[in-house]
Amino acid sequence: ARSLLKKPDGVKESTESSNTTIEDEDVKVAKCTENANSKSQSHESEPSHFIPSSVQSRKQEIIKVTEQLIEAINNGDFEAYTKICDPGLTSFEPEALGNLVEGMDFHRFYFENALSKSNKPIHTIILNPHVHLIGEDAACIAYIRLTQYMDGSGMPKTMQSEETRVWHRHDGKWQNVHFHRSGSPTVPLN
Repeated sequence: ARSLLKKPDGVKESTESSNTTIEDEDVKVAKCTENANSKSQSHESEPSHFIPSSVQSRKQEIIKVTEQLIEAINNGDFEAYTKICDPGLTSFEPEALGNLVEGMDFHRFYFENALSKSNKPIHTIILNPHVHLIGEDAACIAYIRLTQYMDGSGMPKTMQSEETRVWHRHDGKWQNVHFHRSGSPTVPLN
């Protein structure tokens, strides 16, 4: 079931990363339709607008594959990460110190030396995901990523980053071809 919190400042957030809201820039309406896998209720803030179910479905696909990618990162699962990413993945991220990184070697280092060695729980929440569909086989998603973890002294901490990911569908499978992350690095600090 979807649960959406509406804060006094108008910011929408989901209570879990798998429970997200979509806003279309041209059609400011969130329409969640009931499907076979979910018993969520249909919500429509402006009945005069309609988001076709095929568009809604493709946007949900992008959110879902983004969540799978973040889960692979949180679990330190480089094999799952490489299956979701294009081998020529490009990125701008805090760890690269402002440089454009291309390929998987840069990311492999963090998986092998930090992410896979952590036995502390990591929980990620995606806030305010916004999906742009760019034709049939490309999409862009922008969101806030909150990462909760336990620091070296056992205290709970939260990091925030702002992320944009570009997806391309190749042979029926979505692959991350580029991302830009600002804010906190992926690996939790002590």
